[in-house]
Amino acid sequence: MSKIRRAIISVTDKSGIVEFAASLSRFGVDILSTGGTANALRKGGIQVTDISEYTGFPEMMDGRVKTLHPKVHGGLLGLRDNPDHVQMMEAHGITPIDMVVVNLYQFEKTVAKAGVTLEEAIENIDIGGPSMLRSSAKNFKFVTVLVEPADYETVLKEMEASGGETTLQTRFLLAKKVFRLTHEYDGAISRYLEAASL
Repeated sequence: MSKIRRAIISVTDKSGIVEFAASLSRFGVDILSTGGTANALRKGGIQVTDISEYTGFPEMMDGRVKTLHPKVHGGLLGLRDNPDHVQMMEAHGITPIDMVVVNLYQFEKTVAKAGVTLEEAIENIDIGGPSMLRSSAKNFKFVTVLVEPADYETVLKEMEASGGETTLQTRFLLAKKVFRLTHEYDGAISRYLEAASL
């Protein structure tokens, strides 16, 4: 089992996210978030810490750089049962992040629009989202990662039954979804760019 104490939530599809975050808060989970998601959660009465406050580094370059930081990826990738990892995390002020709730910029919807430009398409290639998802899924031994609102209820039921924890089996199943999603996402980008011209 793996208890969830800290979560990153950054979603394009915000359906059910306020209710899910409210449930996490009742379990005492600290919530980190970015941009529009943070605003939506605050409007829903959820206490949120901005990623920029957590990392000590501002969001920049029109939002291109938000979550690409060692305090984020170290918190996701660090092995909690490896003394060297734990020591390194403590030395650099990196706290474990136990859950990631992310869905990606809607690239395929963007490029399906009539008259979309190559520049618009490029700006809708998500970098931070897939990076966090892959870091989380790689470390499924310790990190619960969700990419679909349909999984919120399953995870909450498991947390309810176990005092705020998820099982390794559930984390593994969720990690598989991540790699399927990022594979499909990169495929969509690749197909678009193959057909595009400058």
